[in-house]
Amino acid sequence: MPALRSEFLFELRIELEGSHIVGRTPMGLRRMDYFTGGHVKGPRVNGVVLPGGSDVLTGRADGAMLPDVRLTVETDDGALIYVNYRGIRRGPEDVMARIAAGEDVPPDSYYLRNAPFYETADERYAWLNEILSVGVGRRLPGAAVYDVFRIL
Repeated sequence: MPALRSEFLFELRIELEGSHIVGRTPMGLRRMDYFTGGHVKGPRVNGVVLPGGSDVLTGRADGAMLPDVRLTVETDDGALIYVNYRGIRRGPEDVMARIAAGEDVPPDSYYLRNAPFYETADERYAWLNEILSVGVGRRLPGAAVYDVFRIL
């Protein structure tokens, strides 16, 4: 069986402004976080997360949270990249409660992963349109941070 190989792309930091909590719906607990900015820093992509993105989270009955994110990155050289991802955050009930309360919890005490996809019309970054990537995340007070890797 071939080994799964990866290449570090960038750190994605998303600054959170606030939330709209819809409550328990037939699909689960619904919450929408909205973003004010952030950054992307890496060997091949650097820029800022533009304000206006959002994360529509679903809280499952087993306590896991399912992020569903849409955001736009503006690179340092002026390209726009649309990013969307789904993922999962799960951990012990007390740890998940501490994260929800805005505490800084050690990332090895929970699981936070996502699968970002990209769209851009800029030829310099067209390679992003054709890759799979995985983000390994941590939740901080007021921010979510992911180390994003291209799957080779």
